[in-house]
Amino acid sequence: MYYVYVLRSEKDNKNYTGYTKNLKLRFEQHRKGLVLSTKNRRPLVLI
Repeated sequence: MYYVYVLRSEKDNKNYTGYTKNLKLRFEQHRKGLVLSTKNRRPLVLI
């Protein structure tokens, strides 16, 4: 099963949409700056 998720950047107030099998792990990767597409848009909020 896959999850579709939306993150909101508190820096630029834009959304990012992604999908993953492991939502907890993927959000943690985004939060730590390990994902290139959201690295410079942190902090992020899962909405």
